[in-house]
Amino acid sequence: MATKKATSAAQKARQSATAARARAGKVASHGNGFMNFIREQGVIGLAVGLAIGAAAGATVKQLVEGLINPIITLLVGSQEGLMAAKWTVEIGDRSADFMWGAVVSSLITLIATALVIYWVIHMAKLDRLDKKKD
Repeated sequence: MATKKATSAAQKARQSATAARARAGKVASHGNGFMNFIREQGVIGLAVGLAIGAAAGATVKQLVEGLINPIITLLVGSQEGLMAAKWTVEIGDRSADFMWGAVVSSLITLIATALVIYWVIHMAKLDRLDKKKD
């Protein structure tokens, strides 16, 4: 009887070990699939691009604030004055303020930022690094 219990316990242990190996094989399979995904989809390049983009964003912001905004200030006066420019329309007892200066200021910043990004990419010849997939 003791040998039957020992044999039964040994069989259960073998079954548990086999099940554990099968689960480990599935985990390894998922790990291999994940690594293949990273290699095939260029996730590493995406991560590097994201890190460079964050650093470039700070650089572009400083270029716009330190170089472009002073030029705009020379052309239109103070940027705060442009931001405060508005049209007030009154109809009856109601009035509405259209903050057209804020819109113009935002558009100037958008265009200036886009131009700085274009110049940096074009001058560093980064636009030639991106190879088109056939």
